[in-house]
Amino acid sequence: MAASPRTGQPAPDFALPGGVLKDGEFEHGEYALSSRRGVPVVLAFYPGDDTTVCTKQLCSYSSGLEQFEGWDAEVWAISPQDLASHASFAAKHGLRMPLLADTGREVARAFGVAAPGIGLRRAVFLIGPDGTVRWKHVALLGATYQPVETLTRHLAQLRDR
Repeated sequence: MAASPRTGQPAPDFALPGGVLKDGEFEHGEYALSSRRGVPVVLAFYPGDDTTVCTKQLCSYSSGLEQFEGWDAEVWAISPQDLASHASFAAKHGLRMPLLADTGREVARAFGVAAPGIGLRRAVFLIGPDGTVRWKHVALLGATYQPVETLTRHLAQLRDR
């Protein structure tokens, strides 16, 4: 497993297929981290669609999306499931942020969160407007997740710098 990028280091660039729920349709697209330079991006790695903790986590981020937008930040959720699974998951729970499909786990490996046996570790990376990792949390077991309040507090610190 590759080492996780440290705070202050450039985030590994990537492009993944994904989609976002708009007007009841899951609109497909490609999401490249380098295309978002200039805005903070919250990358939320999660083990699986429609699992208990992942559903709670992503529903909380979706319902708190305006709080992230208040800091001009985007939230992207990444897991190993394919786009069909993501479309079903997003529609079932009304998720409003892009869900990205890392089916080969290449991006999870680049961020050091791929884990044998469990697929990937629950992790959140706050990528600054300059493309560097500004804050991260990588869970050992993944039974809990970082709440919106914690993430927006770290976004606020970005603005204060």
